[in-house]
Amino acid sequence: MTDVDRLEEELSRPDSAVTVDLARVPGAILVLGAGGKMGPSLARMAARARAGSDSVYAASRFSDPAVSARLSAAGIRTIVTDLLEPGALAVLPDAPNVVYMAGRKFGSTGAPEETWASNAFLPGLVMERFRSSRIVVFSTGNVYPFTPVPDGGPSEEDPVGPVGEYAQSALARERVVTYGSRRHGTPAAILRLNYAIEPRYGILRDLADRIWRGQPIDLTTGHANVIWQRDAVSIALRALAHCHSPPLVLNVTGTEVVSIRSLAQAIGAALGKAPVFVGRESATALLSNAARAATLFGPPPTSLATMVDRVSIWVRGGGGGLGKPTHYDERTGAF
Repeated sequence: MTDVDRLEEELSRPDSAVTVDLARVPGAILVLGAGGKMGPSLARMAARARAGSDSVYAASRFSDPAVSARLSAAGIRTIVTDLLEPGALAVLPDAPNVVYMAGRKFGSTGAPEETWASNAFLPGLVMERFRSSRIVVFSTGNVYPFTPVPDGGPSEEDPVGPVGEYAQSALARERVVTYGSRRHGTPAAILRLNYAIEPRYGILRDLADRIWRGQPIDLTTGHANVIWQRDAVSIALRALAHCHSPPLVLNVTGTEVVSIRSLAQAIGAALGKAPVFVGRESATALLSNAARAATLFGPPPTSLATMVDRVSIWVRGGGGGLGKPTHYDERTGAF
């Protein structure tokens, strides 16, 4: 078993709470947009929690055929498709449980029409096609404005204020999903995710790469929320049992506001390299208050210290990355 195999096994390992909640939502699970950073872990966790009792389908363009092959080897029924192509949704299986992960972020500045098509038009089609299913929809904390760091981030009841076209299109996705849920009575949940972490991508990986290469770290965006990917995937699957109409809205992230400077110093110490800083911490950051999710599912079990340790060991050992930086320090919404 390779290091990647071990990592993917850990990231897709369901705990008892996932198994219990998925038992409350029988039937097949269809993961739309399963070829991204989190999709493979989510599909595999669903299949492992089901223990072969129900089918799990994973639909995506699968630009990397190896991802599709690994999912197929895990007993997941993969469907290679472009969801925006006419007729693509019609031929998908009638799964009673849908996790919608498709979307577009990077490249939004250069091709905004593609971003709006993926993030706002496609969700409307999905809500029509799967009106009789329960649907968990991934969104983003980018729908919130930058807020004062001491406030701890907005809750789900606070006003949104998306900055830039990507964030605006993400809010449009939420509005379209809410419209479809109310119109058809479709039970749904919307997950505003802030910065999932694993050794191959995420804010900690971004910082580790810069430290390892001796590149400066801009502290202007000096605070963030993070969550271990396995913990975020667990919440997403458990949310299937908590869908309702109108949709349940959840901030999905860690419960603490973390300092970028402190994170970099901890990673630097583990890597044996001192980070280089530029700039000063702004009074505001893109944050989310995850108290509601913590009340519903419990606080994310993976500690920040464990995340730092896992990422640092991976980078120090030459572990590869996904080549997908988070751009967590982007403050103008230009992705």
